[in-house]
Amino acid sequence: MVQVAVEKIHDIFNQQMKHQWEMRQTNASERVEMLQRLKTNILARLEDLIAASIKDYKTPRMTAEHQVYAATEAIDYACEHVAQWMEPERVEQPKDGKGAYIVYESRGTVCIFGTWNSPMSVTIHPLTEALAAGNCVVIKPSEFNPHYNAVLQQIIEATFDERQVAFVQGEAETSEQLLKLPFSHFFFTGSPRVGKIVMREAANHLSAVTLELGGKSPSIIDKGYDVAKAAQALAFGKVLMSGQFCICPDYLFVHEQDVEAFAAAYRATTQGLLYENGEIRTTERTQIVNDAHFNRLKGLYDDAMSKGAVVLSGGTFDDVNRLIEPTLLGNVTEDMHIAHEEIFGPLTFLKAYTSLDEVLHYIQQRPKPLAFYVFSDDEAFQERCLRYTSSGGVTINGIVQHNTYLELPFGGVNNSGLGSFHGIHGFKTFSHARSVFEAY
Repeated sequence: MVQVAVEKIHDIFNQQMKHQWEMRQTNASERVEMLQRLKTNILARLEDLIAASIKDYKTPRMTAEHQVYAATEAIDYACEHVAQWMEPERVEQPKDGKGAYIVYESRGTVCIFGTWNSPMSVTIHPLTEALAAGNCVVIKPSEFNPHYNAVLQQIIEATFDERQVAFVQGEAETSEQLLKLPFSHFFFTGSPRVGKIVMREAANHLSAVTLELGGKSPSIIDKGYDVAKAAQALAFGKVLMSGQFCICPDYLFVHEQDVEAFAAAYRATTQGLLYENGEIRTTERTQIVNDAHFNRLKGLYDDAMSKGAVVLSGGTFDDVNRLIEPTLLGNVTEDMHIAHEEIFGPLTFLKAYTSLDEVLHYIQQRPKPLAFYVFSDDEAFQERCLRYTSSGGVTINGIVQHNTYLELPFGGVNNSGLGSFHGIHGFKTFSHARSVFEAY
């Protein structure tokens, strides 16, 4: 594990504190040039990034490639729009002054804490918008993907002076040292438990904070909705990264009349995606990231089974390769750990319902999730789901698309996060909206 010395961390921070005023002066063309150079250097190392992702946890090549292109798409989008974003925003002409407007100025110094499951989307994507806003940035990646970090560090060092962007590796001690420094803004992706620590430490400096957390993201399938279509989307959510992403559908509500048909469709979808000649493939599947996470998921499963849960689909565990078949459980009760903990893996459970009101009440009684998925062709049903729940984002008749559309903000609410990014929303997150009033 690469561990940066405390003295080096302080040296980088002091350099960036001084250089922030130079970064603030950069114009749109200069910021675009920086971002385009970053994109060029990322794409030059595309094969290395894919190979590193496979080494770290056997990510399928297509998934690893998509993660890179999603980041370069965000760079292209920022380059196309940053000049417009930087323009002063005029407000209504004041009666007692010549004019009034808002200037979006850089916050100054930004510290980005990344996580292991999608290092491009949680480090390079926020970096893109922090640079578009004219900030200096320190990136602290997760220590769980050492091969990917090695390539990313080389890309960052080839692209930027460390006064502009620095890549700092290490374990918990490194994060603790960074949190002791008065960065203008902390951007953290991870669990609510650690998010509270980041927020508490940031309060010592009165630093701005963006927290991209998680939680238990529910899905509801309307009575009579095409169960094959819903199952295809929801099962794919557990195949993708083996369910190890923050907006993965965590549990499902299915109308009691559709439970049997949905379970059959879920089994058929999983068979089609992962089976060959009657055997489940071990290739082209993402590993559970480490033994601790694998054992945690196995513990959730064993606990549920010991208390009366039933397997509706899946249920096979490959201890040698740290692979878990996408598994759908039924008869899950509130005394089971899986009913309360964020799963963050290829397990899910189904709850039968009779009325929408009982579903909405159940969701309302729990912490606000990062995502909510509604499967219905009935606009009144969709609208009622939106009006009587709260979540970071929503996708209707699909999964994760609200995260991939750069015109929309991505972020959580309360337990699932604080603040947002993506596109202009990220630019504004990493900017201070400064009011200017021109008197006569």
